[in-house]
Amino acid sequence: MIVRPPRVAVRPVLPTSPFAPSPVLPAEQFAVHDQVTHDKYGLGRVTSVEADTSLIIDFGSCRVRVMTPCDKLTKL
Repeated sequence: MIVRPPRVAVRPVLPTSPFAPSPVLPAEQFAVHDQVTHDKYGLGRVTSVEADTSLIIDFGSCRVRVMTPCDKLTKL
């Protein structure tokens, strides 16, 4: 006689529920010469992409290395 563990019932998640997990958005891809805006530094242009983990961005007055994904960085 084989004894199997009881099945666990999975409750459906309603899309209008405030407790539903938020959908995972795909990470934004950046390329050299993309124009971006940053909440702290303002308008800039991507000068280098390093292994899809960090960007070097020229903001005019300074160059900054930003690790991706970054919530404060938006591609224009």
